[in-house]
Amino acid sequence: MAENTPDQNNTSAPTAPEAGAANGQEAKAAGPAFALQRIYLKDASFESPRSPLVFQGQWTPKITFNLGSKSTRVAEGVFEVVLTITVEAKLEDNPAFLAEVHQAGIFTCAGLTDSDLEHVLAAVCPNILFPYAREAIDGLVVKGSFPPINLAPVNFDALYVQSKQRQAAELAPAVEGGAAN
Repeated sequence: MAENTPDQNNTSAPTAPEAGAANGQEAKAAGPAFALQRIYLKDASFESPRSPLVFQGQWTPKITFNLGSKSTRVAEGVFEVVLTITVEAKLEDNPAFLAEVHQAGIFTCAGLTDSDLEHVLAAVCPNILFPYAREAIDGLVVKGSFPPINLAPVNFDALYVQSKQRQAAELAPAVEGGAAN
């Protein structure tokens, strides 16, 4: 039986991309790039101001959920995005707990148009951070001796589109009023 071994004298084998650059060939210009560098918990807080009394009654809370994000340029093509999630539970208008998480990430974004960069920072990055923030919120709530909070997924792309539409609607009367003058 013959063994299948590569022919070491075969010079028609394809070369690795790095080999061409090492031989003096110019590398093609890179297109748009996006990369995650790091995800970290920037801030977290949990308050249960009515403990231990809150554990004595029936657990039928009214839960409110707020989220927001912001981005900051930290270097050329490098951005920090912070997703903030706040969950508040109330029993008969009395606070049961308040949990807040600032989940952050550092992202590299290069070669993107301004509108694409805005979309990536406002929708794509928060979408990546959300599962980590959701887990952090749940961990805080459970460690506070409350039932787990299972936050539903969020469509950050839809929120971004709604935000752009709201901005356009707010600008429309100003543009029309300016054109009439």
